[in-house]
Amino acid sequence: MSASMSDIVAQVLAGERSAVARLISRVENEKDDYRIILDKLHTHTGKGYRIGVTGAPGSGKSTLTNQLAKIIRKHGSRIGIVAVDPTSPFTGGAVLGDRLRMNDLTLDEGVFIRSMATRGSLGGLAAKATEVADILDAAGYDFIIYETVGVGQVELDIVEAADTTIVLIVPEGGDIIQGMKAGLMEIGDIFVLNKYDRPGSERMQKDLEYVLHLKEAASGWHPEVLPAVANRNQGITEIWEKIAIHKKFLTENKLLAKKRANRLKTRLEFLVRTGMEAAFWDAKRKSKLQEYLKSQAENVSPYKVAQNLLDELLTQIKK
Repeated sequence: MSASMSDIVAQVLAGERSAVARLISRVENEKDDYRIILDKLHTHTGKGYRIGVTGAPGSGKSTLTNQLAKIIRKHGSRIGIVAVDPTSPFTGGAVLGDRLRMNDLTLDEGVFIRSMATRGSLGGLAAKATEVADILDAAGYDFIIYETVGVGQVELDIVEAADTTIVLIVPEGGDIIQGMKAGLMEIGDIFVLNKYDRPGSERMQKDLEYVLHLKEAASGWHPEVLPAVANRNQGITEIWEKIAIHKKFLTENKLLAKKRANRLKTRLEFLVRTGMEAAFWDAKRKSKLQEYLKSQAENVSPYKVAQNLLDELLTQIKK
């Protein structure tokens, strides 16, 4: 590892905000062997507790995250926020909506906010969000909040990335069955019925509690539905207390270690898969594929082409 990389590692471990920001940018852009630095930081991760906040657009995710961050700071803990924004159609970067809504936190040295663009990533979390959380973890941030873009579909990646997942639902969100179809009922450790001051809130809460009661909790944890009005700071303390209870439950039942082991397994599989794919599509194979498409565009069979390329690779390996 070069001297400059060693300096970056030392600065990040010392919690230097500018170094953290530069390394995150390097990770996002996959520049200068960034994985070597992440490798050196890995042994310093695992202390930061990761919270996922997800839900449909307009459910109040940024407001809730903002209020939770204030409570965490009152307890003296440092917090990192990974706010996954939609990709700008003009720049390809994050539109920074979440950062604009958290202006009152930006001057707090104990809070680090990073907006990331989804860049076409499915499931709400940007592909690099977990690596960004690792950097914040190594830099000494006690809690890391992922706030998803809220794509309204099964966000399985946040289940893998977070220790505790919070799902926000609003009274005007429609039939509870639609929420079940979207997969939201499957991923939440804590459900928050935000904007509880609106009509239909009590009925929605009862419906949610009934549906959750019917679910079999394999882990032994039974999610609750907590009412809140985040923009008035109502119900936030109760949510924070429930996070602490869930963390204690996971720790005492050895489920936190199991969850993190599964997360590591998923990441290893992803790294191997993407690494093999990148190695496979070298210039020669890309050129051969283009030639085949041009010569047989009307009758091309993707199955045959793929098998031919794989057979060629296997032949090379055997040699």
